[in-house]
Amino acid sequence: MTKESDGKDSVVYYYCIKFALSAYSTLFSIIGLVILCIGIYAEVERQKHRTLEGIFLAPAVLLLLLGITMFAVSFIGMVGSLRDNRTLLKMFFWVLLVIFIMEMLLIFIEIIFEQQMNAVFHSNIQEGIRHYYDDLDFKNILDFVQEKFSCCGGDEYTDWTVNQYHSCNSSGALACGVPYTCCIKKVPGEVVNTLCGYKTLEKERLQLVDIIHVRGCIHALGLWFKDNFEVTFGIVCSLLLPQVLGLVMAWLYWQQLDDIYSRQDTVDFRGLEVIDFKTVDFTGAGWCLCFPREGGYIPVNVTDDDEDDEVAMSQSKSMKG
Repeated sequence: MTKESDGKDSVVYYYCIKFALSAYSTLFSIIGLVILCIGIYAEVERQKHRTLEGIFLAPAVLLLLLGITMFAVSFIGMVGSLRDNRTLLKMFFWVLLVIFIMEMLLIFIEIIFEQQMNAVFHSNIQEGIRHYYDDLDFKNILDFVQEKFSCCGGDEYTDWTVNQYHSCNSSGALACGVPYTCCIKKVPGEVVNTLCGYKTLEKERLQLVDIIHVRGCIHALGLWFKDNFEVTFGIVCSLLLPQVLGLVMAWLYWQQLDDIYSRQDTVDFRGLEVIDFKTVDFTGAGWCLCFPREGGYIPVNVTDDDEDDEVAMSQSKSMKG
């Protein structure tokens, strides 16, 4: 393969990886910006009825953090790829790599320290249950999870005793009961009685197997992910593979730019012409021959008479010798 074809292939590869990384970064910048806007709207709405301080219990805060991170990292990659800025590309690569490693560590920690992580989730869910009727975001999420995964509470149904309305020490129709989303639907699509969980916290588990779901949502979610391994694997891949793709493209483009810059900085000394300094007028160059001169240094006009004189002088010197 000739040098010309090698150069063409190099240019094609350069533009392919450049625009692929630019499109990738632009797409995720837009996605991050959309998530950020949704998070801002949700946080503004949440602030109107704010009662919780925990970040885990505030989906709007999680959306804000996710949107800011996605937009900032992707924007750095987009500008770096468009401007061929190696510093920004390296920053994009290393930040994305750190995020990827942290996600992998969280997955391994969840697998290895399952009991400890469940305890952390349980304490946060209990805090959410305590303010169940005050935070509509958490209420909607927990209601959906309880209905979707046929569960009740965090660790088990008795977690609802921490809520002031469902505690057995309180008065009212909800006292010593659980929300209707914990109730078992005997017929699909039937209208559930909102007081179907009345006085269930006073009874034993075996007495409630046909009335409410006694299993906690933490265990229900864990079993669902284990039983549906293909879905779990697909979710994990959908989260990690785009990041791996970004890392690979950033690395390849980074290496391509390094190769281009190294070729531009390399001097082929074999192609340099050897200059005869006697033929150049260095007037004004100084003793170091390094002072600049407007218009550059010009060759000395050597006439035929001067050449004859030089030949005669060289012959006379040889005869004397």
